[in-house]
Amino acid sequence: MKPPLLLVGHGTRDPKGVADFNDFVGRLRGRLDDRDVSGGFIELSPPPLTDAVGDLYQRGHQRVVAVPMMLVAAGHAKGDIPGALAREKERHTGFDYAYGRPLGPHPTLLRLLAERIDEVLGTTPESDHTADAATSETAVLLVGRGSTDPDANAEVCKVARLLQEGHAKQRGVGFVEPAFISLAWPSVPEGLERIRRLGARRIVVLPYFLFSGVLPDRVVDQSHEFAAQHTDLDVRCAPVIGDCDGLADMITERYDEALAGDIRMNCDTCVYRIALPGFEDKVGMVQTPHHHPDDPAHGHGHGHGHGH
Repeated sequence: MKPPLLLVGHGTRDPKGVADFNDFVGRLRGRLDDRDVSGGFIELSPPPLTDAVGDLYQRGHQRVVAVPMMLVAAGHAKGDIPGALAREKERHTGFDYAYGRPLGPHPTLLRLLAERIDEVLGTTPESDHTADAATSETAVLLVGRGSTDPDANAEVCKVARLLQEGHAKQRGVGFVEPAFISLAWPSVPEGLERIRRLGARRIVVLPYFLFSGVLPDRVVDQSHEFAAQHTDLDVRCAPVIGDCDGLADMITERYDEALAGDIRMNCDTCVYRIALPGFEDKVGMVQTPHHHPDDPAHGHGHGHGHGH
């Protein structure tokens, strides 16, 4: 048997988001009969990561491959999850882990995003598409979570550009703009207004999220509010990536990379490694995970209150 796969999610206060994650764990269990599969959250939702690790350890597993269910390498993937796993090493004698990299950007991820566009536009990719993408009246607003880490925000912008250069162009979409639901500019209304001023009459709002949650719902709510104020626009909201085989393929690839020691993490623009202007104080900073009330080391009842 190969080492077990441990999926590490952030957590959400939305029961449907928790169900999406659990369904996805079940999908991988059904696909991967040569290894154990488990999943846990770092906050907000049961089961907490410490319980998932404890269960695997009690079943005789001392080494696991942990894959972060994160689209970008921000604070959770860079600090919180490695910190939580390091605490598990202290709790369980002989326990060790290999850590995979976040999921995006990835060719399969771009394809899945393009499929979500198809769902709301009723389009299909056509290599001989006759529409002039530069003058098309259809645009996409790719909405990421947003972060205080500029590297993470830049990854969302990179995905938007990759989507524009390939899949979106094939579908006659004129351009793809990035936006964020929190912590970064532009906001969803600002992104929609920018697209409106650039001349698009139809806008697909594409949430850059794996599963349902408070923040994806907020993306939809803000998009509907904007559409109500601009009745001349056709604003459509695409679904999140969701529980699907394509996502399972990516996780399996990240597992294989981590197991082989071939991570290929892109650290060229990480604020903890290089002095980006305005972030010089973060170089070499010790990673201190923020408070997680579900972790026994942190006690209970004092977690931070942001929603996901």
